[in-house]
Amino acid sequence: MTTSDPGTNHPDVDEAVRAELNRLRESIDNIDAAVVHMLAERFKCTQQVGVLKAEHQLPPADPARESRQITRLRELAKSARLDPAFAEKLLNFIIAEVIRHHETIAGETRGSTG
Repeated sequence: MTTSDPGTNHPDVDEAVRAELNRLRESIDNIDAAVVHMLAERFKCTQQVGVLKAEHQLPPADPARESRQITRLRELAKSARLDPAFAEKLLNFIIAEVIRHHETIAGETRGSTG
């Protein structure tokens, strides 16, 4: 879903520049789609983790694992030349959402067995 930039529709923008912008934007759109699909797969796995934790009365959060994951992701980000602070913020956002899901699953599990 590439959106056009009004600046690239300007008559003074060279056709080769427009073509290159479109090529790059199509790549970005494809990467965005892949990111969304990968996050969906990740959340399918974390939902299963949430069910398992709830069934065995384990806490929704695992601070030690979360800390290891943040350290691991920061290292991956460095090696990929991505800002480690950005990667950490993204993972913290994802972790918070996962914990929220796990809390909901735990509440539903308690409600169905109580």
